[in-house]
Amino acid sequence: MSESENEAAREAAEIAVELTEAGAPEERARRRWRVAGALTTAARQAGGTARQAGISAAQTAGRGTRAATQRMSALVTWLSGQVIAMGPRLRIRDQATLRTQFPGHSDAEIAALLVERAARASGAVGGATGAWAALPALPAFPAEVAAETLAVVGIEIKLVAELHEILGVPAQGNAAERARAYVAAWAHRRGVFAVPGGLVLAAGSPLGRLLRRRLAARVRRSTFALAPLFTGAIAGAMLNRRETRKLGAEILRDLRRHQGEISAGG
Repeated sequence: MSESENEAAREAAEIAVELTEAGAPEERARRRWRVAGALTTAARQAGGTARQAGISAAQTAGRGTRAATQRMSALVTWLSGQVIAMGPRLRIRDQATLRTQFPGHSDAEIAALLVERAARASGAVGGATGAWAALPALPAFPAEVAAETLAVVGIEIKLVAELHEILGVPAQGNAAERARAYVAAWAHRRGVFAVPGGLVLAAGSPLGRLLRRRLAARVRRSTFALAPLFTGAIAGAMLNRRETRKLGAEILRDLRRHQGEISAGG
């Protein structure tokens, strides 16, 4: 992909960093305004591809199931490419950096704080996306769904990576290899040490197919945020927070089990 084609991935990576690393409440409030603009930019980037794929609420309603499935497949294919492009753009803090930024906390406490901040960040994205449904002029569906999906997936991949870092079991290799490992861990909802079948993200590979299934499920959840009169904002925020906390708990269980196995073996 060219840099212009990766613009949505770049914006989503910035959103993940902006929201998850915000500290004081007033800083979070300022960053939410910037994030709202970034989401709109990402939505515009997504919108062109969505329209090219022929995906719109009206078209889906007016045609058969097969056509709707094909349009969803086109969107998920585009999202898969953006997620792969986004991985290396995410700023991942290592163990030393996290300990410096959370002074006075144990590694376990920092891990819990990372999960909570990520859940709050994904909730903020869901709320912002849902709020669009109350505006007089909506971005073209599913542009906002694609934008929210990328932003939340970015937040969650960053969370997965930083949980590995703080618990002392980071992915190995260069930056690109580590990024692929964390995308794979997100798709499998497992630690990088437990990911089966290699790290090939190409279309048709086992990991590529799993990534597509995860993204399709994420897109379906994102549509809840489109309900009118701010009910979508509430539903989107709550659903995102719940799902991100659940992911964090699953990854933490895996990492702690792995740490126990290392200790027992050592």
